[in-house]
Amino acid sequence: MLKEIHVRAAFYALCVFALTMALLPKPPLLPTAELGDKFQHVLAFTVLAVFARLGFGQAPDWLILERMSFGGALIEVFQAIPALHRDCDWRDWVADTLAVTTVLLILRLVPWRRRALGSGTSAPR
Repeated sequence: MLKEIHVRAAFYALCVFALTMALLPKPPLLPTAELGDKFQHVLAFTVLAVFARLGFGQAPDWLILERMSFGGALIEVFQAIPALHRDCDWRDWVADTLAVTTVLLILRLVPWRRRALGSGTSAPR
């Protein structure tokens, strides 16, 4: 059984990785680079949203969506810093937010998600 503390630790590690990749002036090319920037945003925030939902089982969906959307917006603001040589694009923030929203909606349909973490309940939020 997964414990929320382990999932949270993985979530924070993934956040550090995503933030590092987003703010490096010349990030290394990943295998997904050929699929485009928006794909990478959607992939990153999809994975983060799954770990956030599973790691913070008691948090309401709207709070996870709000915090993750704000995090995506902050990344875009930081990418506007000229010294980073990155591109700030509001559409990246929209892609991030839509990815999180989609994951949260899909996970609402999965009744076993809380049992997998050991809480024993599957009540919707």
